[in-house]
Amino acid sequence: MSKKKIDECVRDSLNDYFRDMAGEEPHGMYDMLLNVVEKPLLEVVMQRADQNQSRAAEWLGLNRNTLRKKLVEHKLLK
Repeated sequence: MSKKKIDECVRDSLNDYFRDMAGEEPHGMYDMLLNVVEKPLLEVVMQRADQNQSRAAEWLGLNRNTLRKKLVEHKLLK
């Protein structure tokens, strides 16, 4: 793993986000963050699994149908 752990990257990005908000109150952060993290996660896992949904679902600990639904939501199905 790289020198900087994923949780540190997320924490730094969230602090940057709040700084960029310049005092404005955010809305819908939970869904925003899940979408921002979930899409690249799915992209990388699908690439590493050679586009094999069953293998990717197993790696992610998801049901294959749930994975497929998420791939469609993020427009990642070819």
